[in-house]
Formats: sequence, C-alpha cells, structure tokens
Amino acid sequence: MTTTVDAPGVRTTRPRTRPVGEARSLHASDYTALAKQVKEAGLLRRRPGSYLTRGIVLTALLAGGFVLLATLGRTWWQLLVAVYFAVVFTQIAFLAHDSAHKQIFTSGRVGEAFSRIIGNLGIGLSYGWWMNKHSRHHANPNTIGRDDDIVPGAIVFVTEEAPKRRGLRRWLTAHQGWYFVPILALSGLDLHINAVKAIVTGEHVEHRFTEAALIAIRLLGFPLVVVLLLGPGLGAAFMAVQLAAFGLYMGGTFSLNHTGMRVIERGEKVDYFRRQVLTSRNISGGRLMEHVMGGLNLQIEHHLFPNMPSANLRRVRPLVRQHCLDLGVPYEENDVLTAGGIVIRHLHRVGIRAADPFDCPAAQAFRTA
Repeated sequence: MTTTVDAPGVRTTRPRTRPVGEARSLHASDYTALAKQVKEAGLLRRRPGSYLTRGIVLTALLAGGFVLLATLGRTWWQLLVAVYFAVVFTQIAFLAHDSAHKQIFTSGRVGEAFSRIIGNLGIGLSYGWWMNKHSRHHANPNTIGRDDDIVPGAIVFVTEEAPKRRGLRRWLTAHQGWYFVPILALSGLDLHINAVKAIVTGEHVEHRFTEAALIAIRLLGFPLVVVLLLGPGLGAAFMAVQLAAFGLYMGGTFSLNHTGMRVIERGEKVDYFRRQVLTSRNISGGRLMEHVMGGLNLQIEHHLFPNMPSANLRRVRPLVRQHCLDLGVPYEENDVLTAGGIVIRHLHRVGIRAADPFDCPAAQAFRTA
C-alpha cells in the first residue's frame, strides 16, 4: 500500500492487493472495526450548539439580504444581492441536508418537519422528492441502475450510456465537457421544476399538500417581492442571476464529490466500506472549505457516517484515512480546481464514446492522452 501524488492537489492512497469486487464476507468486519473506534471517540453524538449557531447566522444573513433588496433601490448593484441570496439559499440547503440525515435532532419527526419546512419554504425544494432520491444515492452511490444521480439526462456520466444516444443528443453528449458549467447554471431551475412536478404528481411525497403550500410561498412569493421592489426588467435579471448562481454553487458542490470516481456495475458485489469510500472524493481546503461546502467537502466521511454531525467530520477524517491505509483502500482528496478538472476530463472521455461508439480502447486512450 502506497500514498502517491498523481498531480498537484491530488493525494490518493493506492491498494497493492485485492480487487474491489471481492465477496462481502471477506470484508464484513472492516466497517465494523472503524465504526467501533468512531463510537468510542464520541463522534456520533449530536452537536446542538453548532447547529444553533448556524441557524442563527443563516437567519441573520437571510434577513440582511431582504434589507439590502429593500433599501438599495432600483440599481444594477442588486445583481450582487442576487448572488448573495444564492449563497444564503445554498447554505440553507446544506442545513436542511444535515437535518434530513438526522444529524441535528434526537427526534426523527422533528428533524423531518424541520427539513420539510426549510427545504420547501427556504429553498423551493421538495423535501419528500429529494429525500427519496438522496436515500437511494447514499445506499448505492455511483451504482448503475440504482443511483439516480448518474441516470443519463442533459449530462451522461457513464461511458456505456453515451453510444446509445442518437442525432442531436449524441452530438451534445460528445461535447458535454464544454457545456457542463452552463448546465450547472441551470441545475437550480431544474431542482425547482422537479420539486413542483413531484408534488403535483404525488411522486412519493408525503404531506403533499403541506409541501405544496410551502413551496408555492417560496417559488411565487420571492419572485413577486423582487419584481415589486425592482420592477419587471431588473427583477427578471435579478431572478436569472440568483437562479444561475444557486445552480452553480449547489450543483458544483455535489458534482465534485462523485463525478469521475469509481462506478459500480449492475450486480457487482462491493462491501459497504469500499462502496462508500471508492465512489466518493474529498475536497481539501481546511475549515474554509468546510464552511463553503457545508461539510460536504469531507464526502468520504459523510458517506461512511451519514448521521454524524458535519462539525465532527474533520475529527473522524484521520481515523478514516488511517483505516484506508491499513486496508489498502484508495482514499482520494483533491483541491477544488484539480477536482473540477477531473470532473470535466471524465465527462470529455464519456462524450468521446458518443462521438465514436466504435472507437477501440487503445485508440480512445491515445485520443484522450
């Protein structure tokens, strides 16, 4: 087992021995041993003080945004306020995410209600729809046919799916690495649309009418306030900038964590510990990056212990790294720019299969070198 530097900002622990797909029985105790250390260290205990502080700060920041919106007047400087709102909304989404993972409250019902309120009312995202999707992702990250996050859409994440496309869709997929960032800018709008569709159709959404009322207030009320204060022209520009910045921030955070990492084939047997570690990527950057990404920069630790308060993830990181070293399991951590480059290069490689589905592996390797 060795630790290598693959490129600036890339640190990967590499295994010497056994393949990924070994029978789970051979690794049944690997996660149990780590979980015992973590529990004994008290790292699964909730951190109510930390979350109370976050809640107070976010409430103040949200109120400050409305003060700026109301007092600056009809000036193009309001577009910076739109970016400000996008940042605050994304941070609220991170808080809703933690609550949905039962990191904040001892009562599951209270945590669910909290997530439903701030998810729908705070960011315009259906809690019921998102929770179903996100739970499947955590159970089977980057697993073909089981993780909705890698289902082909505007972007194709899995090489085998690219040649299936035809016509304009094939051409777009062949060039998807070039327009990935613009697509991210639309991902915020896409989240709102999917939330509304899920509520309207009743797609696995409990408390459907409650969610409908909350999300209507957010998705109709906020733009109405903006237009009333700024007028239709500047108001429309404000909403466009806010949605684009929200999509870039939110979509960028989640795409860096898994895109370009290990993909698990249909029917492939991978134990829980390796399934979570090999499909996830950490983003380095210390405390600053933890605040920017709401703790999701420590994605490996979050996937191993989804109920762990995000403030404890940095404390469990040394235990997880050492455990990976002891077992010879790759542990990947990149800085944000390197991770972004890996993501885009991966999408380029996938796109090549759409451009030339008969390309042999040797030729493909030569063309992407």
